[in-house]
Amino acid sequence: MYLVVGLGNPGEKYARNRHNIGFMAADEIVRRHSFSPYRAKFQGEIAEGKIGTHRVLVLKPQTFMNESGRSVKEVVTFYKIAPEDILVLHDELDLAPGKLRVKRGGGHAGHNGLRSLHAHVGDVYTRVRLGIGHPGSKEQVTGHVLNDFAKADQDWMTPQLDAVADNIELIFAEQDSEFMSRVAQAVKPPRSSNTTAKTEKGES
Repeated sequence: MYLVVGLGNPGEKYARNRHNIGFMAADEIVRRHSFSPYRAKFQGEIAEGKIGTHRVLVLKPQTFMNESGRSVKEVVTFYKIAPEDILVLHDELDLAPGKLRVKRGGGHAGHNGLRSLHAHVGDVYTRVRLGIGHPGSKEQVTGHVLNDFAKADQDWMTPQLDAVADNIELIFAEQDSEFMSRVAQAVKPPRSSNTTAKTEKGES
């Protein structure tokens, strides 16, 4: 069994914040793979389903970001899930919007949600870092992450979240590079040879 954790803050006030892209990714996985409806349990909202041959739980902690680890710990303890079978979806300031990286283990880099996870379940879990860009100065970070995505951000967010949901099984198979490649292609599809040829001839 795998546990997929989307990080964010609960409530309508925060629903479209940059900090909540982990919740958004979790919701798309639940929708795309026809999971059970979310139910309130373990200080969170949890849904269950299958991705390929894998039984998977999707959790959205409702404890607020900086206490996310408490909810995750309850699920891990109840279902006896190994820390290496936890996959966390979260926002990443150090990646440009539309960029994504998979990381297995390591530090929390000051992310409050990951800091809480480290405290409760250790640091060997896998994380999908979803880029939201950096505002430029440390003083602007809080405002940046707690502000809503702009309407124009849907141009990259929709294909990215769709591709994350479609290809998440590759991470279970430890095919991280292939997963990242497929998501990148979905966000910025490669130009066809016909398009390239037309451009070279001065056509648009």
